[in-house]
Amino acid sequence: MFIAHTIEELRAHLGAYQHPAFVPTMGNLHAGHLALVRQAKPLGDVTVASIFVNRLQFLPHEDFDSYPRTWDSDCAQLRAAGCDVLFAPTEKELYPEAQTYKIHPPAGLADLLEGQFRPGFFVGVATVVMKMFACVFSEAKGRRTAVFGQKDYQQLMVIRSMVRQFALPIDIVAGPTQRADDGLALSSRNGYLSPAERAEAVQLSATLKRMASALRDGATDTAALEAQAMDGLRQRGWAPDYLVARRRSDLLPPDASAPAPLVVLGAARLGQTRLIDNLEV
Repeated sequence: MFIAHTIEELRAHLGAYQHPAFVPTMGNLHAGHLALVRQAKPLGDVTVASIFVNRLQFLPHEDFDSYPRTWDSDCAQLRAAGCDVLFAPTEKELYPEAQTYKIHPPAGLADLLEGQFRPGFFVGVATVVMKMFACVFSEAKGRRTAVFGQKDYQQLMVIRSMVRQFALPIDIVAGPTQRADDGLALSSRNGYLSPAERAEAVQLSATLKRMASALRDGATDTAALEAQAMDGLRQRGWAPDYLVARRRSDLLPPDASAPAPLVVLGAARLGQTRLIDNLEV
């Protein structure tokens, strides 16, 4: 696995290839990330992953400084998964000057759900992804592919919208959410959970499963369904931000007069750890 710490090194190395397949990460890798790398492998002639903890997407009170950096383990896991190139820039390399040019996704998509509870989050995400695309795909001569996990459902929609509106020649591929045996969605932040919290954490996915099941069985009062789900987690000691049923197309509330495919999404804090998950209905 070739490791590039500068944009110049990355571009020089990738100049020999035609069709990069790219998996961006913030490190602290788990089986979900590695599944994305394996999914990307047959989609290009070189598989590229990045590790960069992006300050722009953290709010002032969030865990940027304490976010786990697990370099040796990450490299070993990427090699084992068949990654060909790792791009691991320093903050100074990727942001040599203050990043005053930023991507602002439309409020109708980016200021609800995660964007409501983490203002500016998707500005940071979209900006770093656009910059990573410029680094990784600048030497590509044909098909360009990037793989993003479906666990971050709204983020995936933001990236797809950005690529479409800027006419970027990049295929955005969704990677299915990877789960532990008990159903908990794999996440780097699961490592923050105490043993007791880890046992309880499965209740987020269990609650979303019940919501999805009710909708499949014909439930139409989504407000009541959402309120019941929120109350259920609160009674178990959680602090939920949202548990909602939304249209897959735009994440807006469903319209009973115009049925559309739905997704249920949730974000809730258990102790000091904020977890997110979703299930398509």
